[in-house]
Amino acid sequence: MSVDRVALPDGTVLPVRVVAPPRATPPRGTLVLAHGAGADMDHPALVRLQGLLATAGLVAVTFNFPYRARGRPSAPDRMPVLVAAYTAVIDAVRAGAPRPFAIGGRSLGGRVASHVAAAGTAVDGLVFLAFPLHPPGKPGTSRAAHLAKIVPPMLFVQGTRDTFAQWDLLEGVLSHLPAATLHAIPDADHGFHVPKRTGRTDAQVLADVAEVIGRWVTHTR
Repeated sequence: MSVDRVALPDGTVLPVRVVAPPRATPPRGTLVLAHGAGADMDHPALVRLQGLLATAGLVAVTFNFPYRARGRPSAPDRMPVLVAAYTAVIDAVRAGAPRPFAIGGRSLGGRVASHVAAAGTAVDGLVFLAFPLHPPGKPGTSRAAHLAKIVPPMLFVQGTRDTFAQWDLLEGVLSHLPAATLHAIPDADHGFHVPKRTGRTDAQVLADVAEVIGRWVTHTR
């Protein structure tokens, strides 16, 4: 897979970064991950995670949504634009990509991936990192209404202190989704940061997350 950019019909060019496992490690699957609303594919945590996923045996793909590709730091595009961009990236990288072929993302990126899958795009699985079930301080589940349309298995990696997903609400939503698995990160917030009192570092948390994802994607069909 040698894709490093994807051109959209309106002329916008999305940068794409593909990180493959070491040469001695046969790829065990592919995961496309989209960034969160206030970041891009060069966010340090996403770059580190991508490298860890490659070490775990996955071909890890990241890209920028159109608003970031155009240099706009905030105010994401509307959902149909984001979905179209994500779908274009999938179409560009799918050929020759090792299976299982999974998609997902962090926060907004994961939410977009869920709409891509709900619209019928064929994938083997979805990985959601800090799924934004609702805005902070405004608990609700309307953002999850479309998840019931998703057929492939879903992995939700969520901090128990995430203000974007009240824990009991998230558990309630997922209890009605037989294809969903929840991996909890105790005491982690929306950015997967954990307090010092836990005795764990953010780097350790991220390494554990990569291991969980790598194992889950590898066994997804």
